[in-house]
Amino acid sequence: MKGNSDMKDGTKCLHSGYSPKNSEPRVVPIVQSTTYVYDTTEEIAEVFDDPTKSLIYSRFGNPTVMAVENKIAELECGVGAMCTTSGQAAVLLSLLNICNAGDSFISTTEIYGGSVNLFSHTLKRLGIECIFVDRNLGEEEIERKIRPNTKAIFGETLANPALTVLDIEKFANIAHKHFIPLIVDNTFATPILCKPFEYGADIIVHSTSKYMDGHAVQIGGVIVDGGNFNWDNGKFPNLTEPDETYHGISYTKKYGNKAYITKARMQLMRDFGVYPAAHSAFLLNLGLETLSVRMKQYCENAMIVAQYLSSSDKVESIKYPGLKTDESYLLAQKYLKGCSGVISFVIKGGKSAALRFMNSLHLASNEVHVADIRTCVLHPASETHRQLSEEQLLAAGISGGMVRLSVGLENVSDILEDLEIALSQV
Repeated sequence: MKGNSDMKDGTKCLHSGYSPKNSEPRVVPIVQSTTYVYDTTEEIAEVFDDPTKSLIYSRFGNPTVMAVENKIAELECGVGAMCTTSGQAAVLLSLLNICNAGDSFISTTEIYGGSVNLFSHTLKRLGIECIFVDRNLGEEEIERKIRPNTKAIFGETLANPALTVLDIEKFANIAHKHFIPLIVDNTFATPILCKPFEYGADIIVHSTSKYMDGHAVQIGGVIVDGGNFNWDNGKFPNLTEPDETYHGISYTKKYGNKAYITKARMQLMRDFGVYPAAHSAFLLNLGLETLSVRMKQYCENAMIVAQYLSSSDKVESIKYPGLKTDESYLLAQKYLKGCSGVISFVIKGGKSAALRFMNSLHLASNEVHVADIRTCVLHPASETHRQLSEEQLLAAGISGGMVRLSVGLENVSDILEDLEIALSQV
């Protein structure tokens, strides 16, 4: 078999991360153990000096989870990955790994509501300031927001739920001009539809609960390190200077281009302990094995549904970058190999009409989820983004009439029939 780096994504989904030896299980096994045995106390002591040497405790390393981490790293073409217990945990640790109290970072406004709350309130209480910017601002305008203490820029490939496409190269150029990394949430696109590292991103995060899982059976997240950013540029002493909690290790000196992801595991995962269970990783891997096939069908179904909704006299506006009329169409053509199964559209008549439509659906589920194999809907303004102010909702591109539709893998004619019946009630 050719090397993993040469394999296509569909093959990586099946074979990367785990290669059974003679007589070993074909499927990634569940290693349901919290601890690992050593012959001598000296060997254990050596692992405490450097946990990357071997497994020591399943709070930050487990064979099942590591197999999935390796698979995702290969799919994103990164040098390493670390799974977490949720996408929110992945976003949090991706920033805490490089930001201290007194630091700031830049984020686009059109991001997931949970991230907005985390950035606006929780991180603020920790002394880390988020400076929100409109993604459409020119480079010079964005640059004026950057301060000496700014440590990163954050954005989403496909914004949730605004469905706008991030101009990755623009934000990467800005970030690198100021010697800071670009962190991209690639959840909706997945590595099947977009590989942000190819366009200059430095760190990628995912909520693996979404398309990667696809079956709504596990909560998880992942951080992927591209391995190309120069952390030794004077702005990131936590990565370059000796870490007193690990006997004076300098992550950049000892681990080279894997410094960022190694520090995240050795330091932050050790202290926060948000590592997923082996069984959760096993379930995630089952989803990953069909990711390439599923993403193709999601995109195909969603395009048909988007075209149907765009022609409905009950729909005020629609956001789907696959449509030629969409503001993000050209960016989607540049960065994406498909626009996922998520569609955001506004029902005429505002919030009351949107809720009446949603409550009239039978096939599509009303649920707090997205990117499932089954079609589902959600009302962002009153659900996932409920905690946002009116000003924040406007900045995120959310109105009372907006419905987020996650198109599933059902026969598309059945999806269309369900939508038609529900729209007739508006």
